[in-house]
Amino acid sequence: MKRRMLGSAVLGVALLVAGCGAGQITQTDTQQPAVNGAMAGVDNILIREATLAYPEGEPPVVYPPGSDAEVSMSIINEGSSPDELVSARSDLAASVAIEGTRTVYPGNTLRLGAVPTDLEDVAEGRLILQGLTRQVRPGELVGLTLTFRNAGQVKLEMPIASPSEVLPSRVHEGGEAGESEAGGGH
Repeated sequence: MKRRMLGSAVLGVALLVAGCGAGQITQTDTQQPAVNGAMAGVDNILIREATLAYPEGEPPVVYPPGSDAEVSMSIINEGSSPDELVSARSDLAASVAIEGTRTVYPGNTLRLGAVPTDLEDVAEGRLILQGLTRQVRPGELVGLTLTFRNAGQVKLEMPIASPSEVLPSRVHEGGEAGESEAGGGH
């Protein structure tokens, strides 16, 4: 009889302890998905995969002062009426040019920058930071403010995109390109 009561007590305590974390805030409740680029939203407008194009040229690659840089992003309208991108600005650019389509129709996407080949029926446009006010290099975040006619303003901090081509490996002294110092690779 004592064994049954002891067993029931242990089982009860185990269930109580196991249930203590139920419904609590977890470490993963605020994690963002692993996608390239910034995400933001205002009203019914969502901004996804916002990045500055990777600078072209020989390493080390940077955007020098006075140069232009193209922005890439998807703008999604989850509302029931069209909206329009009316302006954009960045503290790192003398001006921001918006070219092509500016209207985002309900349930549709406006793609600024390079349009992936797997997307169909997507409106296209361009957003270019003109006359950068200082040198900008990969690893930095670039602030951008977008203003929509109906939804209003949204601010985001964009990373510079990953390079589209594989960067050359550095040759370590006494080793071959791509080898780690221990000689084992990955």
